[in-house]
Amino acid sequence: MAEIINNLTLGKLSLTYRFLFTSFLLVVGLGLCMAGAQIMLTHGQADGKAGLSIDDIVYSYYGNRSGSKLETALTGKMKDKVAPEVRLTLIKWVRNDAPAEEWNTVGPLFQENCGKCHDDESGLVQVTKQEVAKSLAGIDHGASVGSLTRVSHIHLFGISFIFLFVGLIFAMAEFNQFWKIVLITTPFAFLVIDVGSWWLTKFWPECAWFTMIGGIGYSIAALVMFGVSFAQMWLPRWTKK
Repeated sequence: MAEIINNLTLGKLSLTYRFLFTSFLLVVGLGLCMAGAQIMLTHGQADGKAGLSIDDIVYSYYGNRSGSKLETALTGKMKDKVAPEVRLTLIKWVRNDAPAEEWNTVGPLFQENCGKCHDDESGLVQVTKQEVAKSLAGIDHGASVGSLTRVSHIHLFGISFIFLFVGLIFAMAEFNQFWKIVLITTPFAFLVIDVGSWWLTKFWPECAWFTMIGGIGYSIAALVMFGVSFAQMWLPRWTKK
């Protein structure tokens, strides 16, 4: 049995298994693309500019400690969601230490401009509530330890399972043994670097580079495994019996 498994290659798989593995890789590939798009639409706009930069990573995990979370959002990823004059009014309120007596003025602005998305059912921060808006007027210290813990364990569990199954498929490729082992283990190593860098950046913003390195590292390794697996399952050179 072990000999059969060791001699099993992608090009020798039946059509049933080739279609199964191809479907899985296509859907996982689409999911990874969606994850990349989600990063660009959230963390990628933390500094108010298009594209993911080191500043985006620093603002997301270390925070923009020159201002509040609310001001960072209004000048960053939420900049295009609020009219300039409304944004200016809200920022002035924040910089004045969010006085309670002005809530009758700024409260309706929050409701009108933020209420459609930040409602009770969205799971987003309830900025339309006075106590929540006031709490966000404090210094922006980035992601909290609680949120980092939650997101970290989700990523470590979820993405490692994706790389497990991608690795199982790629393990059947006809490929140099040394580089096959390197490619299979690389995504797991870079995933740990990626998640670990969030915690390091939370306390030392200079570590934001490791987030870039981790994400790029496992993306390249996954792309190579995807490409080789597709080629050996479907190109005539590999599928000859």
